[in-house]
Amino acid sequence: MAAHVLVLGGTTEARELAASLAAHPGVRVTSSLAGRVARPGALAGEVRVGGFGGAEGLAAWLREHRVSAVADATHPFARAVTRNAAAACAATGVPLVVLRRPGWRPGPGDRWHHVASQAAAADLLPGLGRRVFLSTGRLGLAAFAHLADLRFVLRSVEPPEPPMPPHLEVVLARGPFTVPQETALLREHRIDVLVTKDSGGTATAAKLTAARHLGLPVVVVRRPPLPDGVPTAPDVPTALELLGLPAR
Repeated sequence: MAAHVLVLGGTTEARELAASLAAHPGVRVTSSLAGRVARPGALAGEVRVGGFGGAEGLAAWLREHRVSAVADATHPFARAVTRNAAAACAATGVPLVVLRRPGWRPGPGDRWHHVASQAAAADLLPGLGRRVFLSTGRLGLAAFAHLADLRFVLRSVEPPEPPMPPHLEVVLARGPFTVPQETALLREHRIDVLVTKDSGGTATAAKLTAARHLGLPVVVVRRPPLPDGVPTAPDVPTALELLGLPAR
């Protein structure tokens, strides 16, 4: 049984995993947050905020704090964190489990365009619409900054920073959102194309249903690949099983 588990990430799954781990007697859990959100929600167990200093810094932290296992429950697009976790765990011999919610899949009536990056999404936009709803978060806006002829609406938990598109309206909000809410937002701003990352989960999936109902095209940025050979869990019970702990 793992005695000290480091949980990487502030996602919904990370919070659920931390709570489940903390419920096991004899298990110490530490949640690590990047610190990009000013007011993160409460977490079970201990919490640390900030980076480790790359793979070497994380490896040193694992040794110093006698970590028995690492659960990477970061956002599916936190590629650098996952890469560093895999390298640090390989260097220290600490087991690693990656917890990733399943990605979204298109349904009947969806008009999805899959791309490999936000830059590729930007290349497609002029041929799909003029009023764009960006549901990609506040990072990576530089990919769209050159599109001066398009109008953008960005939804984000925190205000974005430049470089940004010249015609950008920011909606500060945190999910989950309902289909009626998303439909109203798309209609209010006269959106004709949606851009999103394949984050998966239910908290922000309603926008996809709203886009389907309105007949809007959706540009979906694919997830970056996971490191080879890393055990992966689609949900918290499976992650607990891989960590050698029963679900509670």
